[in-house]
Amino acid sequence: MEKQHASDMSARSLDDHVHATKADIAARLRHIRRHHPEGPLSLAKLADLAGVSKRTLGSVESAEGANVTIETRVKVAHSLGIQRCAYFLDGQVFEQVNKELELIQELRRGRAHGLAMRASHAAPVATTTDQVSRLLTGIIDAAAQARDSLRGTPQTADEEKHVSGPQPPTSTE
Repeated sequence: MEKQHASDMSARSLDDHVHATKADIAARLRHIRRHHPEGPLSLAKLADLAGVSKRTLGSVESAEGANVTIETRVKVAHSLGIQRCAYFLDGQVFEQVNKELELIQELRRGRAHGLAMRASHAAPVATTTDQVSRLLTGIIDAAAQARDSLRGTPQTADEEKHVSGPQPPTSTE
């Protein structure tokens, strides 16, 4: 009897976890549609970009959430320029990608402002140190992730030369 009760509790907590995950996916999809650097996207526009039906996206965003397939998540993410499909499932990836997208948006706004200033023959507004710092941090983080993912793979002859540095010229006396 006690074993059955524990099994019921476990199934209930799993159902709660599934429901919470669906709610997270729905909230993240709504967020990216509203805050994407290309501007707010309607369900119809995103469905067209991703090659999925508007009804599918609507059911994913609903309060109950749909059992969205991996294929649909990948299509939607890639149609939005998001290469990390964990965006809809992992809170850290969601936050990191959103920060990157915000930076892109800021840089675009700055560039547009700079172009407008140049057109009026005024001095362009420089990119702030904070913007450059965030951009460089993102680049460094991405490079570190790439390096970490490549650790343990065999190096080519060219890579070995690069790591060991240039060799001194040999004298031919």
